[in-house]
Amino acid sequence: MCGFAGFIDLARRTPEADLLAQAEGMAARLYHRGPDGGGVWADAGAGLGLGHRRLSILDLSPAGHQPMVSSDGRYVIAYNGEVYNFPELRAELEAGGVVFRGSCDTEVVVEAIAAWGLEAALGRMVGMFAFALWDKAERILYLARDRLGIKPLYWGTCGGHFLFASEIKALRAHPAWTAEVDREALANYLRFGYVPAPRSIYAGIAKLEPGTFLTLRDGSEAEIRHYWDLRKITISAHARQWDLDDIEATDRLDGLLRDAVMGRMAADVPLGAFLSGGVDSSTVTALMQAQSSRPVETFSIGFSESAFDESSEAAAVAHHLGTDHAELMVSPADARAVIPDLPRIYDEPFGDSSQIPTYLVSRMARGQVSVALSGDGGDEIFAGYNRHRLAAGPWQRLERIPLALRGMAASCLRTLPPRLWDMLFTPSPSRLRHVLTGDRMHKLAMTLASANDADLYGRLVSQWSDPGALVLGGGGEGEQIWNDPGLVRDLPEIMARMRYMDTVGYLPGDILTKLDRASMAVSLEARVPLIDHRVAEFAAGLPPHMLIRNGRGKWLLRQVLHRYVPEELVTRPKTGFGVPLDSWLRGPLRDWAEGLLSRSRLEEEGFFAPAPIRRAWREHLSGRRNHQHKLWAVLMFQAWQTGEHSLN
Repeated sequence: MCGFAGFIDLARRTPEADLLAQAEGMAARLYHRGPDGGGVWADAGAGLGLGHRRLSILDLSPAGHQPMVSSDGRYVIAYNGEVYNFPELRAELEAGGVVFRGSCDTEVVVEAIAAWGLEAALGRMVGMFAFALWDKAERILYLARDRLGIKPLYWGTCGGHFLFASEIKALRAHPAWTAEVDREALANYLRFGYVPAPRSIYAGIAKLEPGTFLTLRDGSEAEIRHYWDLRKITISAHARQWDLDDIEATDRLDGLLRDAVMGRMAADVPLGAFLSGGVDSSTVTALMQAQSSRPVETFSIGFSESAFDESSEAAAVAHHLGTDHAELMVSPADARAVIPDLPRIYDEPFGDSSQIPTYLVSRMARGQVSVALSGDGGDEIFAGYNRHRLAAGPWQRLERIPLALRGMAASCLRTLPPRLWDMLFTPSPSRLRHVLTGDRMHKLAMTLASANDADLYGRLVSQWSDPGALVLGGGGEGEQIWNDPGLVRDLPEIMARMRYMDTVGYLPGDILTKLDRASMAVSLEARVPLIDHRVAEFAAGLPPHMLIRNGRGKWLLRQVLHRYVPEELVTRPKTGFGVPLDSWLRGPLRDWAEGLLSRSRLEEEGFFAPAPIRRAWREHLSGRRNHQHKLWAVLMFQAWQTGEHSLN
């Protein structure tokens, strides 16, 4: 795991010494991604500067130094990630006469490209990666990103320079940097809480989309092509769903996951796992322990607020599996202390408050290991969200009720504020209190008011449903993939469409961004076996009853888990991985938030219309509504764009 950055002076006027110095300056901003070493390389005739920072995971020797030149001298690569099937690829290359200098996967990647060509090599790689590749013979720059978008890669043109890097902070270090906030991207951000690819928060700076590679030839515009297209895969798989009985399907998934986990256990440094006690992280940990000759090191954090604490569940799973478990109880003050660092860590405004516990557990794990496996991705791949269960049955019945009647019911549910609903449900059994909450009653109201499938999904995934009313200067309404008529035609079944949209949108834009930035901020490599692309391809062809059964999601994944962990240890309702943001904004964060959301400040900065934000803030403070997610998105943008990192 590493970070890289580079540029091409399109006019080719920069001397070699300056190319090297500028590349080194960009790479220095990525020190946290690679504290174990760095390197630069330049081609003055092409105007190319390339920089790299290294986090040593495989082959700790100087043979893994980057940028790395292929043995034939044609290709230069700066690479971030891990290709887990590199031993098999290496054996095949050696059989063809390639002689290797070291034992790292980077060398296998560049030699595979030299032997088979870029697109063929990409198609054979299993792993997470992003890289820049320079073809010295053809004078072509290639940028490539893994299939699911686990590793980041930004690119764009500023001041006559083509820039690219693992994180935006490296782009900003280049002297040609001139980009400004993209108002349409800002509208996207307010809708989702993240900026979906291909946009970034800056005009003219893009994210390379998952499963694609970019080609830049001298004097030409950048061209982008898919080498793996999840849309085509999903449509094809859905049309020809697997015909397997329960045991056969469980055996297939068990084998795929065991292989995915085993590949991600390869490391020349200490390795562990994040364990929350939920289905996803427990499955990953169980498969690790089943294939390990010694106790796996596992890590979890707990909170004093019981609604957000899953530490006892994690401890029970760890005890059953026999892992070497470490637990950190986090006080509210500990969690809030992270907030000033969030704009620096996330680089773009990022509005998912679970960024805080993700960073805390990463920091804790880094004290003992350099690599940690995570259960992220299980909800998207195996239908684990409430909206998937809603689409699988209840929505089909609700949709038959006339919209006018549903609208009346929704109005009735919204009459009571969330806090009053919570008080009404207080006498309920503790198991039900996780399900019957005021926030969920208001979400039910939103569901009832939905006009159709597309409207339902849009409402459920939008934080601000009308970002055009907030963003000044023509931000528009943001991306609305759910209104794509071609997607509706090709994937008419709503749950399949939801899973696809979650996997190409929310997964890379939110979940994987959160994990990458939080872990790499402390120089920890996080690996995600549940979204091995072979697992994703298999899951795309699962019929609905293999995903949701008896009202519970991730049915098939649960069957695999129950082979290793008793069902009673992992039956707690899904709570997410969050913090009590609702109460914090009314309490210890109130003054900080008020400063960032003041009418005078919003008017002076000119990004947002103050009225809807101030109205949401007043409603939240009064307890009439819980606008924590809406407000957090605005607060994170404000903290990011003003550099307001202090809570004092």
